[in-house]
Amino acid sequence: MRGSSRYIAEFAAVLAQYTAGSFFARSFGGVTHHRVDILVPLLLSTISFVCSAVIHALPLGATVNLIRRERSRGRVGASFWIDVGIVVRTIFYATIAHLVEVALWAVLFVFCGEFQDFGNAYYHSAVNYTTLGYGDIIMSPRWALLGPLEAASGMLLFGVTAAMVFAVIQKLIEARVTNLKDWDEKPPFQ
Repeated sequence: MRGSSRYIAEFAAVLAQYTAGSFFARSFGGVTHHRVDILVPLLLSTISFVCSAVIHALPLGATVNLIRRERSRGRVGASFWIDVGIVVRTIFYATIAHLVEVALWAVLFVFCGEFQDFGNAYYHSAVNYTTLGYGDIIMSPRWALLGPLEAASGMLLFGVTAAMVFAVIQKLIEARVTNLKDWDEKPPFQ
């Protein structure tokens, strides 16, 4: 019993340090835990996530404007290839946004001193953002929390992209069905 209370006291001390903002190097059973900062990476990643969301709003707006413009021209649902072009442009807009968001996180990694060159930072950022997780480059314990937070950001924004593409496809299908109903009622060649 006496030994277990010592472990509980050590656990409580570690938990207090952890909730205070960092996990200091301690050795338990031969395993050394390194300091992992929490508050500063959490703050910086929150700022990066908000910036990423704003960046991602741009292709959303561009897609809405594209659909409105094509609908006013009577092109939405008019032909298969026009619809394919609209979907491809939507995916292109979203892809550019994702690449810029990866670059934003890479700039953060360079700013934090994790990488000296932008190329390696961009590669590592892309691995995190896509949740690929090769593990060939590992950030220092001080900034390690940035990786999973970037992964969460990437997952959420890929979800937004998927929703955007599906919404566009749904509008295109609705327009095609409406065009077919109009055609059934009054064929265009009579």
